[in-house]
Amino acid sequence: MAKSEFEYVREQERDDRLPKFNWIVVRISSCDSSRFEDQNDECLSNLMNVSAKSLLEKFADIVFAYGFGPEFSFIWKETTTFYERRESKILSLSISFFTSAYVMKFKEFFPNQELEFQPSFNGQIICFPGPGGKLIRDYLSLRQQLCHFYNQRYVCLLALMKNGKTMIEAEKYLEGMQESGMNELLFKEFGINYNNLTAVFRKGSSIFKEQVEEVVKLNDAGNPITRTRNRIKLEHKDLTWSCFWRFHPQFFPD
Repeated sequence: MAKSEFEYVREQERDDRLPKFNWIVVRISSCDSSRFEDQNDECLSNLMNVSAKSLLEKFADIVFAYGFGPEFSFIWKETTTFYERRESKILSLSISFFTSAYVMKFKEFFPNQELEFQPSFNGQIICFPGPGGKLIRDYLSLRQQLCHFYNQRYVCLLALMKNGKTMIEAEKYLEGMQESGMNELLFKEFGINYNNLTAVFRKGSSIFKEQVEEVVKLNDAGNPITRTRNRIKLEHKDLTWSCFWRFHPQFFPD
């Protein structure tokens, strides 16, 4: 098509291509989590995990995801050329697909509850220089530390409120209290060993692709024929220790 007289409007479009050879983190957070009375609801956690799995299956260049509570971070390959690395495309497609998966799967995890509101998610993109993976590992460790802090505080708040305090009184009581103090409070006052609570709430969810050999059929001699395929794996492990990354050297090497 010949150049149109209206082509000048393209000058208003922003070039939002992300820097090359940077890991791309898309962090998606729910705007509706306050609608659920119990933030440590296993059904809600499972719904978020399944929605995240759907995103990994949809986009081949997402190699790892970590989430807790109402948020998930998706790590895109530092070499991705998806939509020419345009920030607006990567962010909008990630959020829209995550939201659609959330809506489609909602009834599986809340069979007796109607989806009476329109789920909404916000998102942001963060770039970490590659090709080394230390910055990404440290980012994921930081998110997991926040998971631990927020969950431990939430468990303390619930325990105090069940014991008669108001939300304001419970928050005031916990003000400035460190991790060791909250552990002691839970154990001595309420008989709760924090380390024995469900791992998904204490450590969050790590979702990633793992190559496995699967038998697809038998040959004429009855011997198995295998193919290497990607399988989506879900774990609730400690990302702040180096042993997890040593066990998974395919992710974010130095």
